[in-house]
Amino acid sequence: MKALLDSQHQGFEKLSRLKAGALFMEAGTGKTRLTKELIESIPGEKQIFWFTPYQTKANLRVELDKWGGLECEIHGTESLSNSDRLYLQLYRKISTSWNPVIIVDESLKIKNSDAVRTRRLLELGKMTSYKLILNGTPISRNLLDLWTQIHFLSPRILNMSEVQFKNTFCEYVQLTYSSPGQGRAYTREFIKKYHNLEYLYSLIEPYVFESKLSISVGMQHINLNFYLSEEEIKEHNRIKNKYLDDEVLMAKNNNIFLELTQKMQHNYSLSDDKFTIMDKMLEQEDLSKVLIYAKYIDTQAELKRRYPNIRIMSIGKHSYGLNLQQYNCIFLFDKTWDYAQLEQLEHRVHRTGQTSECRMYDFTSNAGLCKLMNDSISKKTNLLAAFKEMTIHEIKAAL
Repeated sequence: MKALLDSQHQGFEKLSRLKAGALFMEAGTGKTRLTKELIESIPGEKQIFWFTPYQTKANLRVELDKWGGLECEIHGTESLSNSDRLYLQLYRKISTSWNPVIIVDESLKIKNSDAVRTRRLLELGKMTSYKLILNGTPISRNLLDLWTQIHFLSPRILNMSEVQFKNTFCEYVQLTYSSPGQGRAYTREFIKKYHNLEYLYSLIEPYVFESKLSISVGMQHINLNFYLSEEEIKEHNRIKNKYLDDEVLMAKNNNIFLELTQKMQHNYSLSDDKFTIMDKMLEQEDLSKVLIYAKYIDTQAELKRRYPNIRIMSIGKHSYGLNLQQYNCIFLFDKTWDYAQLEQLEHRVHRTGQTSECRMYDFTSNAGLCKLMNDSISKKTNLLAAFKEMTIHEIKAAL
């Protein structure tokens, strides 16, 4: 078996002396291998419970077997909220186990303290001292995501409630608005900025190991411009005017931006010009090394029909937890406005063990929405944040 990489060895040295810890390692840096080594360093017999997003269960088992295997129960994180029976079985097992160990993979899945799966994982975590959380993105850009994850490891690390955490590290505003015709008032909070970050880091640093990807082969990002037809432009403008109508904005309490962007993007997802460009680009590629990522079900179906010898992926389902280093070329057929998701998707191929130069082709239309998406990605933010900073008149002009 290959020796640990230098970064993995550093993580082992830091966390092997602790009973609880966080591996915030970029995708492709080998956190599964490091986790296995950390678990095996725990003395005595142990029963291991590994929670991971449901669609990555099979890949996790393959990855563990590649490094010699590990006897553990693997469960889909989502199953904790979907199955009361599974939760009760796990509760009984963990409560009666001599030395249980819990690993939570892609720990951002438990960022919402009100979610059923989060509450259940917190309950299961109370019954063991040995806990690890793993995430493919180093410390989250939204600090509120951290409280639940660190609280799962141990309430004594932060030693404060979620409300205290928010009041200590976040400056936020509360907006109250009414739903037209219903007479009900709603309150939403928006974070303006963060405070006391050095203090926060001093609290969690002893329990966190961070690692960024560093490999010898490169990753090229290549833009492919395509143009909407007259019909697509007409439909694009119809959707924009429909959703940005003053009455619609009032009725939906301005919470329409995700729905708007999905509708607008879906309109030109199957543009003829995209397929013309795709056909030409594929003439230069080894099809066995190509992945095509798309967002919409009908788009994925059409891609599978046209390109039966190419692996078609879902941006939502297949951005996390897969080791696809046997491929080196990605076509991003539909844009994603989520920087973290794009980063994860890229690291499915550009990761430790990759020996070929990698390429990512990104389709960009002449629609204003694509420019907004590119701008938000370049700023390492997301489209929703960009919309919040714009007036309705600015949004109409940009789209």
